[in-house]
Amino acid sequence: MDVVQRFCDGFFYAAAPALMSISSQNFSFLHHPEVDNAVAKREQTGVTGCFVDLLLSDTMDQYRVFYRLERLLQSPDKLSNQLLFQIPPSMQSVLFERYYNFDEAFVRELLGKKLSKGTKKDLDDISIKAGVSLRSCRRQFDNFKRVFKVVEEMKGSLVENVQQHFLLSEKLARDYSAIVFFANNRFETGKKKLLYLTFDDFAFCAEQLIRSWTLGAAGSVADDMDVDLDREFLQELKDLKVLISDKDLLDQHKSLVCLGVRGKMSTHCDIEGNFKGLSRGLVNIATKLMHSKDVRDFFIDLVEKFIEPCKSDHWSSEDVQLFLLQYTGSAHALGTFRHQVLWERYMVTIKSCILKMYHD
Repeated sequence: MDVVQRFCDGFFYAAAPALMSISSQNFSFLHHPEVDNAVAKREQTGVTGCFVDLLLSDTMDQYRVFYRLERLLQSPDKLSNQLLFQIPPSMQSVLFERYYNFDEAFVRELLGKKLSKGTKKDLDDISIKAGVSLRSCRRQFDNFKRVFKVVEEMKGSLVENVQQHFLLSEKLARDYSAIVFFANNRFETGKKKLLYLTFDDFAFCAEQLIRSWTLGAAGSVADDMDVDLDREFLQELKDLKVLISDKDLLDQHKSLVCLGVRGKMSTHCDIEGNFKGLSRGLVNIATKLMHSKDVRDFFIDLVEKFIEPCKSDHWSSEDVQLFLLQYTGSAHALGTFRHQVLWERYMVTIKSCILKMYHD
């Protein structure tokens, strides 16, 4: 079995952290502490039956292979077209998946921050918070930035663009799409009230926003379709204010929702007393999204204006789901409310995000 095949068949898992940490220029692999650590890891994972010198020699071969491969891993199309390494397509996919994999603790700290030199300088602190080595953080940061630069101006589906240009699985491509989307729109994710939310929570919400609120969702012919929010849609959301400014509409909406949930929600849920506050919170979030600062504060507003009031009243996830279904659907029965399509586009996404963010 040649050295490339041995590299592909599993050494990457054991040695990847060390491989990412050493500069390839003028590097002497022999007796370097990172190489010694990799050898020790291979012994721990069951690589036995050979002399230590042979294992060391094989490990150094793996490092040499990695340094020749790394520049190709950063440009996947080049790996597919080169002749130096004969790697089957299935194994190439494994290599890309492992190279672009990331630590959720690290990306959670980074999410929403600009992928700039200034942020890269802060990786020392982020590394400590996330419990991930600084060298690994740098590699992951560079991967995020590389993907961002390639796809930010592309037309079409963000997920498909990531998949096609970096040959990643659909799951990993969706995660990278969320990272790109958050970096582009600079959503606030680091406030204390948001720390309970995981990367998976935010990635799910990013997918909902991309699907419904971006230029791509609106069928625009703009160049950067899935990365930018549809500003025309955000401007139009101010028209929803009539639901709380018109007293007759507000009272009708309240009556319909209370009637719809009667006997179905937990007995301690005070719908009558909470309705106006919750409705004002949801509608006010909508009307302010025309401003960039309020877009950045989108998640903190959802927590403060809806999730926290429901939590304080001890609503369960099922209670929240039932209320939002009735709240959204009842607006369609309001005869003088003329923004049904706009309302549906707004509330479908809001409902999905809230239910994901509402942890019992």
